[in-house]
Order: sequence, then C-alpha cells, then structure tokens
Amino acid sequence: MAKMEVKTSLLDNMIGVGDMVLLEPLNEETVINNLKKRFDHNEIYTYIGSVVISVNPYRSLPIYSPEKVEDYRNRNFYELSPHIFALSDEAYRSLRDQDKDQCILITGESGAGKTEASKLVMSYVAAVCGKGAEVNQVKEQLLQSNPVLEAFGNAKTVRNDNSSRFGKYMDIEFDFKGDPLGGVISNYLLEKSRVVKQPRGERNFHVFYQLLSGASEELLNKLKLERDFSRYNYLSLDSAKVNGVDDAANFRTVRNAMQIVGFMDHEVESVLEVVAAVLKLGNIEFKPESRVNGLDESKIKDKNELKEICELTGIDQSVLERAFSFRTVEAKQEKVSTTLNVAQAYYARDALAKNLYSRLFSWLVNRINESIKAQTKVRKKVMGVLDIYGFEIFEDNSFEQFIINYCNEKLQQIFIELTLKEEQEEYIREDIEWTHIEYFNNAIICDLIENNTNGILAMLDEECLRPGTVTDETFLEKLNQVCATHQHFESRMSKCSRFLNDTSLPHSCFRIQHYAGKVLYQVEGFVDKNNDLLYRDLSQAMWKAGHALIKSLFPEGNPAKINLKRPPTAGSQFKASVATLMKNLQTKNPNYIRCIKPNDKKAAHIFNEGLVCHQVRYLGLLENVRVRRAGYAFRQAYEPCLERYKMLCKQTWPHWKGPARAGVEVLFNELEIPVEEYSFGRSKIFIRNPRTLFKLEDLRKQRLEDLATLIQKIYRGWKCRTHFLLMRKSQIVIAAWYRRYAQQKRYQQIKSSTLVIQSYIRGWKARKILRELKHQKRCEEAATTIAAYWHGTQARRELKRLKEEARRKHAVAVIWAYWLGLKVRREYRKFFRANAGKKIYEFTLQRIVQKYFLEMKNKVPSLSPIDKNWPSRPYLFLDSTHKELKRIFHLWRCKKYRDQFTDQQKLIYEEKLEASELFKDKKALYPSSVGQPFQGPYLEINKNPKYKKLKDAIEEKIIIAEVVNKINRANGKSTSRIFLLTNNNLLLADQKSGQIKSEVPLVDVTKVSMSSQNDGFFAVHLKEGSEAASKGDFLFSSDHLIEMATKLYRTTLSQTRQKLNIEISDEFLVQFRQDKVCVKFIQGNQKNGSVPTCKRKNNRLLEVAVP
Repeated sequence: MAKMEVKTSLLDNMIGVGDMVLLEPLNEETVINNLKKRFDHNEIYTYIGSVVISVNPYRSLPIYSPEKVEDYRNRNFYELSPHIFALSDEAYRSLRDQDKDQCILITGESGAGKTEASKLVMSYVAAVCGKGAEVNQVKEQLLQSNPVLEAFGNAKTVRNDNSSRFGKYMDIEFDFKGDPLGGVISNYLLEKSRVVKQPRGERNFHVFYQLLSGASEELLNKLKLERDFSRYNYLSLDSAKVNGVDDAANFRTVRNAMQIVGFMDHEVESVLEVVAAVLKLGNIEFKPESRVNGLDESKIKDKNELKEICELTGIDQSVLERAFSFRTVEAKQEKVSTTLNVAQAYYARDALAKNLYSRLFSWLVNRINESIKAQTKVRKKVMGVLDIYGFEIFEDNSFEQFIINYCNEKLQQIFIELTLKEEQEEYIREDIEWTHIEYFNNAIICDLIENNTNGILAMLDEECLRPGTVTDETFLEKLNQVCATHQHFESRMSKCSRFLNDTSLPHSCFRIQHYAGKVLYQVEGFVDKNNDLLYRDLSQAMWKAGHALIKSLFPEGNPAKINLKRPPTAGSQFKASVATLMKNLQTKNPNYIRCIKPNDKKAAHIFNEGLVCHQVRYLGLLENVRVRRAGYAFRQAYEPCLERYKMLCKQTWPHWKGPARAGVEVLFNELEIPVEEYSFGRSKIFIRNPRTLFKLEDLRKQRLEDLATLIQKIYRGWKCRTHFLLMRKSQIVIAAWYRRYAQQKRYQQIKSSTLVIQSYIRGWKARKILRELKHQKRCEEAATTIAAYWHGTQARRELKRLKEEARRKHAVAVIWAYWLGLKVRREYRKFFRANAGKKIYEFTLQRIVQKYFLEMKNKVPSLSPIDKNWPSRPYLFLDSTHKELKRIFHLWRCKKYRDQFTDQQKLIYEEKLEASELFKDKKALYPSSVGQPFQGPYLEINKNPKYKKLKDAIEEKIIIAEVVNKINRANGKSTSRIFLLTNNNLLLADQKSGQIKSEVPLVDVTKVSMSSQNDGFFAVHLKEGSEAASKGDFLFSSDHLIEMATKLYRTTLSQTRQKLNIEISDEFLVQFRQDKVCVKFIQGNQKNGSVPTCKRKNNRLLEVAVP
C-alpha cells in the first residue's frame, strides 16, 4: 500500500532523511551518509529547515520540466520532496502575497553548481509569474543577461568548466501583482588577474575563445585577429579546448543575447574591439636599452602589434608608445618623468590589460542595468539573488582568496544571525519559551580582517600608503607585530612561540583559522594587488583614444580633471561593497541554497566522502542543524498534523469535529507521548526530539497497514455481495429473456406454417383459373387463324387474276409502240445524216457551257483576296471546272493585289507570313498581333537628342529599337532596358542614360524560348562558353514579342544561314550563371490586373503568373 499512497509530505516514501533537522543521531558521519544515500538515488536536494542543500549531479536530471514547475507551484514548502523549486516558490509567494522583500543566498565552492542554481531560481520565477507581451520581454531580458555575463565573467578552472570569477547580486523588481518590472545587477571583485595569467590547466575568460572560434573571417580581419589561439600570449594553450563546450555556438548565443538585452550593433562592435585590443596587448614585448646617463629603459620589440592596437582604439601610436616607456609623477606643481625598465614596462602593459577588461566588464553590467531597469516609478517589491564565489582553499592562496574568504565569513555571520533571528521570532510568535543556543560566532574572525584600526585590511591599506620602501615582507612584519596574540592568526615570524617550529607554516606566509578551516596565505603580491595601480600616462593615453567606449572607461585621464589624490585600494573598495551588500541583505527575508561538489573529477555518480566532509565543515551545515534543532527539531501546523496522524486515535478518526489544536491534544494524550517532548504554540505543534516524530511515523505506517487490511476486507465483502446481486439479477433477466424468446419462436413457427398452407391453396386456385383462361384463348385464336388463312387464299387468287390481265394489256402497248417507232423511222430516215446524234449532243453541251460562262461573268465576286464568296454550281458535270475556275480566279486577283505593293510593304507582308508560319496555332498572343503593323524602330533614336550618345556608338542599321523589361536573375523583378537589333548584334542599353550594358553577336544566340500563353515573356539563350554568356541567358518581357522574335529569326537566318530555334513551351530551362533555372508559366489572379508577374521561388524555379 505504501506505493499507492499519494505523497503529501516530505516524510512520505523518504529516502534517507529529507530534512536533516530530523537526523538521528546527529553527527558528521550521519550527515554525510544521508547526503550520499540520497545522491545515489538521484535525490540531490535536502533540507535543513528552510535551507536547501544542493549536491551537483554533473549530469542532466528530469526534475526541472514544466510539469515539475506546476507540481511545486503554490504548494507548502514541506509538502513535496526537497527541491530548489520549493524554496523559489516560497520566496516568490512571500514576496507577492505578504509584501516581503526576499533574497536568495547561493553559496558553495567553485564547481558546486551555484550559477546553475541561480539560473533555476530565475527560470522558475519567470515560469510562475504573469504573462503578456511586455512581461515576457522583461523576463526574456532578465534571463538573457546571464549568457552575456557568463561569457565575460566566467572561465574554465581545474574545478569547474564554467566557474564564475566574479560575484553577482541581482535585484529583480516586481509590481503589486507579482509581475517582473526589471532588475538591477551588482558585481563584486572580478578576478582580473586572470586576464594576463592563468594557473596551469585553466583558461582565460570565455569571451576570448568564443570570439576566435565563432567570429566570421570578415569580423576577425576587421578586428585584426587570427583564429589560432597560439598567436596570443594571454591565452593558455594546454586547456584551450574544453570537452563538451562549443565556443563557436556559444559566441552566437552571446551575440543573440546581447541583441535581446538591448545592445545596439555599434555597441557590440565597440565591445569586441576592446576585447581584441586586450588580446593584442599581451603580444607586445619589450627589450632593454641603456641611455647615456646610465639609466635602463625599455623599447618595444615589434611595433606592428602596437600599430594594430592603435588602429583599433584610435590612439596616436607615439602617445601609447611613450606611455609604455615613461612614467610621469606629479606632486603639487612639479612633474617628474622617469623611464621604465623592462620589468616595469611589462607591469604597465599587464596593468593596462587588466584595467581595460575590468572596466569593460563594469560597463557591460551598467549597460545591462540600463536595459533591464524598471521603467515605472511605482512602488516595487524586490527579490535578490546572490551568486557569489564560495570559500576557497588552494595550494597557493593569495590576495584574491583572502578577499573571497572574507566575503564568505561575512555571509556566514549574517547566515547564523538571521537563522537565529528567524528561530527566535518564530518561538515568540508561537508563544514558546526561547532558550539560549550555544554556537560559534565568527564575528571575531571578521573583526580580525575588517577592524578599522588593527584589522588586516586596514594594515594593508596603511602599508600601501606609507612613504618609503613598501614590500610584502614589511606588510607581514606589521601583521606579526599587531596580530600575533590573536587566537585565529598564525605566523612563524610572530611573537607567539608555539609557531616557531611549525614546518607547515613557511616564513613568507600567514595562516587564518576561518570558520571553515585553516587557510595558508602567500603574502607575495598582496601589496601590488591591493594598490592595483595604473600609471597616469596610460590613463591619459586611453582618454585620448578616438574610440568612444575606451575614452568613457578612463575619465580620470582627462587633463582638465586631474586628481592628485590617491585612488582607493582594492581591499577598501571590496570592504565597502561587502558592507553595502550585508546592509542590503539584512533588509530582506533570507532564503539559503548551500551548494556541494561531490567530486573533483566533474563526473556523474561519484561521491567523494572526504571532499564532501570538508565542504560540510566549512559550510557549517552541522552547526546549522544544531542551531535549528537546539530547541525543537520539528514543527508543523495543527491542521496538517491532525490530518496526517488522526488515524492513530479512535476519537479523531475518521473525522474530528472540533478545533484542530484540541484534536492534536487528544491525539498526543491518547498516544501517551511525554509532555516534555512537545509543546503547543499558537498555530503549530513543536516536537523536541526527532525520535518522537519517527515514532509517530512508525505508528502511522503500522496503522496505515491495518487500515489497508480493513479496507481490503470491506472491499472484498462488498465486491462479493455486489457480484452475487449482479449474478441474481442477471439470472432473472436471462430467464425472462429466454421465456420471451421461446414464445416468440413458437409463434413464428405457427405463423410460418399458416403462410405455407395459404400459399399452397392460393397456388392451386390460380393454376385452375389459368387453365380455363388458356383453353378459352386457344379456342379464340383457332377461329381467328382459320379466318385469316381463308381470306389470304381469296386475296391471292384475285391478285393472280389481276396480274394476268395487266400483263396482257402491257404486251399490247409495247408491240404498238414498237410498230409506231418503226413506221416513224422508215418515214423520216431520209432527212438525217450519219452521226446526227453525236452532233446534237455536242451542240447542246456547247450551248450549256456558253450559258454557264455568260452567267459567271455577271456573278464574279469582288477582287478582294479575303472575299470567299463564289457562285453556286449550276450543273453537276461542271463540278471540277467550277472548282478550277474558282482557284484560277483567286490566284489572278491575288497577283493583281500584289502588283499594287511597294517594296517596303512586300517586306512587311513577308515578315507577317514568316510570323504566321512560326506562331500560328502555337502562341495565344499571335492572333492579336496580326492586325498590328511591324514598325521595327519604335524609339526614334535618330531624332531624339537624349539618345545621341547611343546613336553615335552604333554604326550598323537598327532593325528594332524598343523598350523591354529585363527580368532580374536573382529575384524576378524587372528593369527597363532599350532592346536594339542590328544586322550583326543584339544590344541592351540603359533607358535613362543610353549607355550600352550588353552586346551579344548574333552568332552567339542559339535559341529563343517562350510560352504558349497570352504573355510577352521570352528568353534569349546564348552559346555556352561565349563571352556574352558569362552571366547567363536573358529573360525579357515585351509588348511586341511576335515582331521581335520574327525579326530576330529573319536577321539571324540572313547572317548565319542557319535557322534560329524557336521553342514554344510553358516550361523551359534558362542558364543563370552556373545554375539552370526552370521558368514555369501558370494561370493566376493578378493583383495588378492583366499584367503577368514574375517571382523567384527558389534557386531552381522562376514562376510567371499569367492572367
């Protein structure tokens, strides 16, 4: 039954202990074992009260989906399994509903997953807050600020491939509805020393590698860069490539993110120019050179790099070269210029590179703040997200680690204070007696570092400002004098005798016992890094740059605003920033995320207990648990407590009808739990020992099993009774249906038998009537047949008699006719000559023909060749004569009509005849061109002074001069051109200027293609390999297509003695440069009336829509 239970608390189906406040027994080993057990089961989040412990899994887990976001949305913090979404939801709802400003503090060492945790918090808040175009834009800008800051502020270290090398605090501002309005980002202590030097196995900041990998060749040439990493001294080569990281793709992501945040194109270009200048600064090298006075000075070896930097930044080369070789010191009204030796020149170069990059990063943060800041001035609610470097203990710890660990000491201090404050406030709110809690207060360590009189930072600043020789050794001596007696400070050179023989403590180091453990600091570099000096000559050279961004980064370089006051040190600046941050955090309700790195290999499924133990110690997790459970380990509101445990008491199960507190009191009295183990608050029950809670859970689990057995028993009984009732009801229904079926079947049998008997009787009666009717009909038919035969016999006899009588009368008539004829022939024989019959026939035929021609004379049609009228034929035997005469007459009148033509008219009609042979019944446009005369030179070039230059350039006779539309090969748009055809060439000229654009010999024209539809498009194909065909074939549109194609055909035939191929098809290929493009004609509705339109669909298709 446990698997079927709905999860409504982190106590359900718990792997290990979800909230380590309930851990029993409580020690370092059980804490680590609990974290390991949960890590092995992919449970990477664990609670310590309201604090979330996050163990980096080094792989993707399916626990951040939109469904998970909805699961944790508007849910109680302890209602589901521990998750970063639960803390994010609690903070967001407190801000939205209770009007409390929130801050989320994310701490942990490098590689523990702090940056990813901050992204998850921001993505959850973005997912659950309001929607809308403006709100979505603000959310997108807030989220896209991360890739930009990561590119410029993160780097690959030995512990983390995407380590934040700066501290970031973002205030996200919301309106009264909880919708984001904007944000403000603060950055702390960028590790700018990484720009000029990186430890072995680590990289410089991401942006350098992204730029060289992802920028186009054109951009690299513009920035005067090369893609090879080995060309730049500031880039370490042993870790230039990181497995699983695509720098080129990340560069495109950063460019896109900058555009979304609101960077203008010229700003992005300026930023990349500054990055390129920093890269190239590392390639400047110096050589020593002795002066006459014996002083050493430095000179630049290769000035080509310096020249390219000056071209990028707009700085005069001589000014920057002098700034690298000389240093000017001003004191009151005096100026002293000294030369720099090679070491000083390299220091100046690196200082300039670090300052240039650091100030660029600060400018980026300010520019992002301008874009994402809230535009309205209404009252805002604020949620702060702090993603800052964790406590660092390396083999070699320097000034950077000292400053970072100081910041973590302050965060630990405020964490303990706010946790105790929260506990105390809850006890007071619930009217529970508050007992003092013993804990380690690290204020003594913070005082050792930040005390204004004898703190380490104060002494470092004092040493940097002291006149005379100042070195790291003098600073250590001062520490040994002032801090020797401090219980958390250790030095071998101090007055404390217990460290004189400590071989683990070198002479040039000091050790501080932090809350997280002892850290050994190398004193070398403390003074220089705290001074963070940039020579005034370099600042002034940067201010003189023609590059607007660089000039704005160095305002102190303005000669009109020279300030002789020494700038504040790096330590004092960071101390002030930390103080401001602490003050800001104390005004907000804190929420904590403690990140832990399970191994140093950045590999999944590996849990290094020693490494985790070290982090548990310096994160103070054990201390945190002790503080949380010093009074009462567990507290819960009365309603959910009663709902969870009410089945343990008969009086509260299944429903309690009184107040929830009274029900809990009855429940605990029934279970006989000792009174000292719990206490009743105003709205919550407080349980002192985790064992009591686990006892309740065990009792609940046993009771649930008993209830499950009872439910199963009741369910089985109900199921059997239900089954029996169903079977009985089914039996009654089946019996009723069967009886109905049996009766219906018997009725159907009786009905069927009745029908059979009825059908037999009806059949017998019908057959009897049929026999009677047939007999009657046969009798009637027999009488009719006999009468018919008798009448026929009578009729045949009468017919035979009549025929015999008629035959006798006819024979008499014939004999009489022959006799009369014989008598006439005998009487008139003497009057006729021989062959008189033939003569009479010929005479008669002659008279008929003569009459035919005389009638034709009066009926002849007009002399128009197109008149098709012709008189009808009078006699059948004249049919062939009539047709031949019609043909001869038509030829004669055509000749008479042609004799009237001039030579010019004959040429026109020859062209019309040629056009008819080429296009009749093939091209739909042809019928409309028949009535239009072919004019040829439509443009009067000889008369128009505008085309005088064009006329002078052409020496041959112009056959056609017409304005056509030339179709653009790339996009299908048209351009007006003058189309000229001469005896030997085809020319295209600009309509406005008359300048000749193309000239094609007719021998290079191979074919003309056009559609069969009613459009004026045609293609002129050119011979492959010819000079004219370098750009491909021509595609034109003309209102006189038939005339132009006919004249081009005749002219080509006249000059080359070869017929030009005219292809008429609705789909043909043309050559555009190296590609063959299909021109396809389709029927379509045109927006501009009846004018065909041409559109380039893709690289292989040009579509012409014809109305």
